Amino acid sequence: MKLRSLAFAAMLLASPALFAATTPASAASEAHESGIAWYKGDVDAAFAQAKSSNKPLFLYWGAGWCPPCNQVKATIFNRQGFIERSRYFVPVYIDGDSPSAQKLGARFKVRGYPTMILFKPDGSEVTRLPGEVDAARYLQVLTLGMSASHSVQDLLQLAASDASKLSADDWRLLSFYTWDAQEQQLVAEKDLPAALLRLADLATDPDSALRLQIRGWLAQHDAEKKSNVSISQRATIIKQLQNETWTRDNMDLVTNGAADLVEILNDGVAENNGPQNPTVKLFNQALTRLLNDTTLSRADRLGALSGLVAIAKLDKKAPLSAELQKLVREQVAKIEKSTTDAYERQSVISSASHALAEADLLAESDQLLNAELKRSHSPYYFMLSLASNAKKRGDKAAALNWYEQAYTTSKGPATRLQWGAAYIGGLLDLAPQDEARIGKVVANVLQELSNTPDAFYDRNRSALERTGRKLTNWNLDGKHQKTFSAVQAQLDDLCNKLPKNDAERATCKAILTPAKEQM
Repeated sequence: MKLRSLAFAAMLLASPALFAATTPASAASEAHESGIAWYKGDVDAAFAQAKSSNKPLFLYWGAGWCPPCNQVKATIFNRQGFIERSRYFVPVYIDGDSPSAQKLGARFKVRGYPTMILFKPDGSEVTRLPGEVDAARYLQVLTLGMSASHSVQDLLQLAASDASKLSADDWRLLSFYTWDAQEQQLVAEKDLPAALLRLADLATDPDSALRLQIRGWLAQHDAEKKSNVSISQRATIIKQLQNETWTRDNMDLVTNGAADLVEILNDGVAENNGPQNPTVKLFNQALTRLLNDTTLSRADRLGALSGLVAIAKLDKKAPLSAELQKLVREQVAKIEKSTTDAYERQSVISSASHALAEADLLAESDQLLNAELKRSHSPYYFMLSLASNAKKRGDKAAALNWYEQAYTTSKGPATRLQWGAAYIGGLLDLAPQDEARIGKVVANVLQELSNTPDAFYDRNRSALERTGRKLTNWNLDGKHQKTFSAVQAQLDDLCNKLPKNDAERATCKAILTPAKEQM
């Protein structure tokens, strides 16, 4: 296996046509997944096939409505480089709405869409591939994973015992691992910042060390709103922000972490975040380069646009400038007009409407979303964005109307549960006095759930637990006891029909149990 993988990697590295993501997104084939022999049957049989054929297994977990999933289809899965690689592994696709998919999700510890995992032929996990990076970088990481001789767990153990045994490629795999996925089980969430910073200290590859360092700071900032950045480390990042190659290679960190990184580098002092601050200027210059980089996908460029807005909003002393709002309008209009592919549009419209809304251009965001409802293959996704915009404007009736439409038109058991939970949450937030409507919607969601096999796992479980907490808090004063009791009775009936030894039975029974009673 190792010799075959190394030979394959050498072939790819020697073939720039396969390695580079030179095909523009607008030229994406409508087939998108043609040429990839996706295994959509029994997952255990797929792992058995991988083992018997001595091939890695590539697991893709996604959903039809999910913007990042559509982005992957439009920019990665349709690439000749990925299609060529797929012949050397067993590609498995699990749709989150397929029968018992959520139970499989729990088994593989995948929750967020999309999640893409590369396994060795023996079933051990090599890496969780990053969906946020550009196509060229993604294919690089995939190639590294296919030629890797160690699982990610082995790499962590080696790093802890003798970091010198790790190659530069090993460090690159660790630096691009999807560490921020909540379901990753390699490191406990509370320990993640320290673990990433420790790996950065141990890394012998400079680029990987810096990437791990930044990811550690971002994780620490999320958890504690602080970070410990030395003068030399700050100087290194400042220098790299002026390096176009580094900025491009680490586009995901620069765009998604822009505002947090500015705060980190400015020691969290709000007064330092104005437009004249040198760090702010450098980030704005880097983001502007990415925004204008036509070799990036349209959604990635819109991510850079949102990064500019996020940095500007750090300055609490001044509203967003008319100049920045004009830039957002113009770039959104330009990119939207040039996006004709249906898969790509699902991602682009999501990113574009978000950028407009964050730039306080809610009317323009609504206009874009409403126009897309007639074109999208999953319009119910955009209805939730319309609900969010209406909620921001304080229009409760419109928000609830969009929540209701989104739930009513959504498709697929897991999706309908998630959208139903969003509708219930909207009602509890915006119309807690409408007890009859709340009771009716909850009853309908639970009725649908009773006809869904293996319903109390993974994303379903999260949605149900979140809904249960909100319903419990809604009735803390006992004013809604009649409706709450009816929901409890319906849920108890559903729970009692589940197999006694199945973990989902315990999950079901705990949904409406106050946290202190679960302990």
